Amino acid sequence: MSAAALVAEILEKSGLTQAELARRAGLQRSVLNAYLRGHREPGADALLRIAGAAGVKLELEERKPPVDPQRASYILNQVLGLAEALPYRPRADMAYPPLKDRLAKPASA
Repeated sequence: MSAAALVAEILEKSGLTQAELARRAGLQRSVLNAYLRGHREPGADALLRIAGAAGVKLELEERKPPVDPQRASYILNQVLGLAEALPYRPRADMAYPPLKDRLAKPASA
């Protein structure tokens, strides 16, 4: 959730006008409006003041990982199984070009 969406939700739940919420939070209405439009990002202290002024409690939640570890493990096992099923054909020795002798002795005069 973006900060703008959070401020908008706080404003909606409070039932206050932008001007009244800003006044109670000790902010200018233009600043609150900039937060709502996403033109400015409120800091944690500003969010707490806005929520407190609205009578709303902010809580932190533990985020779920973006990938389910069990599902990722299942998919990885499938991929590894498919890789093992591929035919293995060893290549013949690769012929590398000969290295030039960079430390060759200069010809005697």
